[in-house]
Amino acid sequence: MTRLIDLDSFLGVTVAIALGFIALALILTFVRLLRGPSLSDRVVALDMFTILAMGLIALRVIATGQALYLEIAIALGLVAFMATVFFARLIEARGGELRQGSDVGSPDGPREEETT
Repeated sequence: MTRLIDLDSFLGVTVAIALGFIALALILTFVRLLRGPSLSDRVVALDMFTILAMGLIALRVIATGQALYLEIAIALGLVAFMATVFFARLIEARGGELRQGSDVGSPDGPREEETT
C-alpha cells in the first residue's frame, strides 16, 4: 500500500501542513454549525464546510496527481452554491424573525437574552 503523502519532499510536507490547517478549520466550522446562534450563522458555516471539503479534495489531487477528483469538487461547489441560494431565500422570507439578532427564542415567550 502506498502512502498518500510523501513527507520526504517539500510538496508532501506542505500538503500535510495544509491538511492540518483544514482539519482544524473543519472542527471550528462544525462548532459554529452546532452553536449558531442564528440561522444565518449556520448557513455560513455550511457554506464554509463545503468550501473546506473542496479544499480537502484539492489537497488529494495535489498529493496523488489524479485530476479525476477535480470534477467531484466542481460538482460539490455547484450543489453548495444552490443550497446557499436556497437558504438565503429562506432567511429573506423569515426576515422579521431575524431582525432581533437571533432565531433561537420561541415566538410565544421571551428569548434567553431577555430574561436576564
